[in-house]
Amino acid sequence: MSSATIPDLDVIDEPSVAAAVLDPIRARVLSCLREPGSATTVAAALGETRQKVNYHLRALERLGLARLVEDRPRRGLTERVMVASARSYVLSPDVLGESASDPSSVDQLSTDYVLALAARVVREVADLARRARTAGKPLATLAIDTDIRFASTSERSAFTRELTAAVSELAARYHDEGAPNGRWHRVVTLSHQHPTTERTASP
Repeated sequence: MSSATIPDLDVIDEPSVAAAVLDPIRARVLSCLREPGSATTVAAALGETRQKVNYHLRALERLGLARLVEDRPRRGLTERVMVASARSYVLSPDVLGESASDPSSVDQLSTDYVLALAARVVREVADLARRARTAGKPLATLAIDTDIRFASTSERSAFTRELTAAVSELAARYHDEGAPNGRWHRVVTLSHQHPTTERTASP
């Protein structure tokens, strides 16, 4: 596998795999393996011993987080060249089991509800994407991400009312409860203060 074929992102939903990604040393090893490397090259990059890195590489390989690219002859030995299973990772709420968030049990007017919805998106889209890849079919998705600077709280409230009305009107126009070949879709609209520009602003 060349580095160009590595997926940009993988969602982890197994607790044992999540524990490996959260381990500081193994996380650093995975970061180095965004490009193919061996225990020798990764050890040099991290300032660790080859034996220690090789131990973690074996563990990552068993969990499916690292994959063999090639066996390369080196000084009379065979050097295993590995690559990470993805360039980056996201943890699914499923790793928490019964403690995972559930939007239906959270106050819809709270910030916790926003987080619960975002967590549900990770869980559901990851599962749908895996099923689509297995079936060899594309998965239809849509994402809109933009920044808005409101002049005042009243402007923000007006925007909220208009956005709600627009989404409700579109949903009513295109929703067809009885369509024989129709497919259900979720439409989730979220808004929160910008983490960089609003860090010192009052809510």
